[in-house]
Amino acid sequence: MQNPFGRNLAIDIGTANTVIYESNNGIVLNEPSIVCINTDSGEILSVGHEARSMVGRTPAHIVSIKPLKDGVVADFETAQKMLRMFLTKVGVKKLFTKPIIVVAVPPVVTSVEHRAIKDAAYAAGAKKVYIMEEPMAAAIGAGLPIQEPIGSMIVDIGGGTTDVAVISLGGIVTSRSVRVGGDAFDAAIVNYIKSAYNLMIGERTAEEVKMAIGSASKLSGESEARIRGRDLVSGLPKDLMVSPAEIRGAIEDQLLKIIAAIKATLDETPPDLVADLSRTGIVLAGGGALVKGLCERLNKETGMPVRVAEDPLYSVVHGAGKCVENIGLLQHILAPEKR
Repeated sequence: MQNPFGRNLAIDIGTANTVIYESNNGIVLNEPSIVCINTDSGEILSVGHEARSMVGRTPAHIVSIKPLKDGVVADFETAQKMLRMFLTKVGVKKLFTKPIIVVAVPPVVTSVEHRAIKDAAYAAGAKKVYIMEEPMAAAIGAGLPIQEPIGSMIVDIGGGTTDVAVISLGGIVTSRSVRVGGDAFDAAIVNYIKSAYNLMIGERTAEEVKMAIGSASKLSGESEARIRGRDLVSGLPKDLMVSPAEIRGAIEDQLLKIIAAIKATLDETPPDLVADLSRTGIVLAGGGALVKGLCERLNKETGMPVRVAEDPLYSVVHGAGKCVENIGLLQHILAPEKR
């Protein structure tokens, strides 16, 4: 059921970023899932990159909102408006025919949230909307043999959630979702710096520190990083140096939750598939897969081979994109909406 005169779209609405993939054309939009709103008028002033640049720099009557929190829709109305504006940016309203849209969502999303997401896509001009679960999309995007009678394990560490799934014969055999992801790592770093040094730093600074020296296991040649924040005692700007060991300690509790979810999923997996996984291993996707030393840590904790997907940040949208380019072949993976 392709759309011969139009363009079909795949969308990964993440807690951190929204990515849109156009059939046979690749990624056409990748912007932060942030909206700036004028609280006096209710008007949306900006979305995406423009809204992110305004975070922490706005007057009192302008607020920045992340409509998705921990992988779920926290603000229905704003999420719908944001999705509609992103779809307008890629020119959905101007298309000759209405597009078929595949939206990848975390497994923790409720049926009410499914409806909100679908309604936003229909309001933006979709012909038909399909929902697919992010772990399945990530597995397809990572090139795993999901249709084969062999076990494949995907761990998708996003901004708000980590989804763990074992897949075989085109279906999810067992899965777990925990509301831990890149945002939780950032928040843990903010809290550590505040309690250890009486220094308040912003989420963006925490993210930069995590990317620069954050790790899941000790690495060779580690070096410290300088951070700047506001001293909570004097109220003045202050610099300090932090070590990789400190940042590793700050995010350890969050890492343990991800490790526990992986072990729990393995514990529920049929023995024959576990035997497959001991050979095929665990594949990491999502932005959290880029945390240094994570493969080594998970290998040590599970005794299984672990690797990062080829393009972890975009595994989900590439997987959804393959579905939108070949809906007939992968129809049983998708959940159509009858209207």
